[in-house]
Amino acid sequence: MSGDAHVVTYWDTSAVLSALFRDEHSERALAHSRAAGTHLLSSLAWAEAHAVIARLERERAVATVLADAAREVLETGPWRRVNVVPGWNAVRSLAKAWPLRGADLWHLAAAKELKADLPELSLLAFDARLTVAARCEGLSP
Repeated sequence: MSGDAHVVTYWDTSAVLSALFRDEHSERALAHSRAAGTHLLSSLAWAEAHAVIARLERERAVATVLADAAREVLETGPWRRVNVVPGWNAVRSLAKAWPLRGADLWHLAAAKELKADLPELSLLAFDARLTVAARCEGLSP
């Protein structure tokens, strides 16, 4: 997959949720979801997205039919599920470099691990601090 114009996008949970629910980033997320290439979704993003959908449904912020539709899109969307575990040293090093919450740090480290084998990989996120860290770490879309 390297050497050509193939695009590989690692989706942070914030980007996935913007593709599932309308917000200020939805247009960009949906444009990325329609773009050719490989779209990767980690088990952490999968779990976080499901937790948000369930919470929104429990709190009646979205109707059950909309929650079910979001689950369906999560299941059938453009994403390929990937099992990745960031290295201990990568997490420790990136934690020193960037003021990120735990899950965002995990996503950044996971994307960096994947980039070692997929140099064309970029990280798509809408969290401001994670976006800055991703850009500085060479993971910008």
